[in-house]
Amino acid sequence: MKYTKPALTFEQQAQRLLDRGLIADKTLLTERLSVVNYYRLSAYWYNFKQVDPTTNVESFSPNTTFDMIWRRYQFDRELRHLIMNAVEYVEVAILRTQSVAQFTLAHGPFGYEDYKNFNPKFPYDKFNRFLAELDEAIKFSNEEFIGRFQRKYINESRLPLWIAVEIMTYGQLFTLFRNLDRQDIQTIAQKFNLFPPVMVSWIHTLLFIRNTCAHHARLWNREIPIRPQIPDQKHNPEWHSPVQFDNKRVFTVLTLLQYLLQFIEPKNDFQEQLEILLLAYPEIPITAMGFPANWKDSSIWRQS
Repeated sequence: MKYTKPALTFEQQAQRLLDRGLIADKTLLTERLSVVNYYRLSAYWYNFKQVDPTTNVESFSPNTTFDMIWRRYQFDRELRHLIMNAVEYVEVAILRTQSVAQFTLAHGPFGYEDYKNFNPKFPYDKFNRFLAELDEAIKFSNEEFIGRFQRKYINESRLPLWIAVEIMTYGQLFTLFRNLDRQDIQTIAQKFNLFPPVMVSWIHTLLFIRNTCAHHARLWNREIPIRPQIPDQKHNPEWHSPVQFDNKRVFTVLTLLQYLLQFIEPKNDFQEQLEILLLAYPEIPITAMGFPANWKDSSIWRQS
């Protein structure tokens, strides 16, 4: 099948939505469509659509207003900003600080050049690719701190790890973290009362979440493809009772961020900001985000 849909002006896009039953002021609708792509917004009106079973024609459910759709878009946007700020704390504390300190104390500032210092399960070709990508990033970086180091230490071919991590992407940081020697990961994970596989899975999930936020993609009600492990009940009972967690939904991501932030920044206002956001958008069906009715009964969320 060939794609035959033509491009439409913003006015034509607005009229199409109105013809399908959306209640809106055409001028305002056109203005909104000129700053937020039609296809992007379609992710937020999907749940308001209905299909006639006899004609297969799509339309909006009765009484659907553009304001309903726009508020869901705005809610998701603000949610992503809140999450992105929390992920930054985790990224800096665990990937750019704790991991670096643990590794360099054990293996020295340039120990990352030696394959033997990593987990034996780290594929050798991926180790070499990791170094090559880092070398490329350093080569084309305009950061003054890199130039300053290279001018002073002309005999060093690479940077100390604590400098190199400052130009690594989250993906590169995750590659480094997940392939640390098992004892190194365990030492870091113990600081958060977690087992290494759980912590690695959380950092992996946050890679997806960070990319979703960075690309301004819909997050609020989507299924999480890279799902975080739930800690076992014996060592982390707070993850099992009285609240049950669905690791396919964003509520579990919010909870693991809340959990980690209690160790990283105990006086953080993450929960306060989340509750302010939810109060500002009372119409949002948070069950679609995985929120159970008793979510505040969890000791992870229970404010002291």
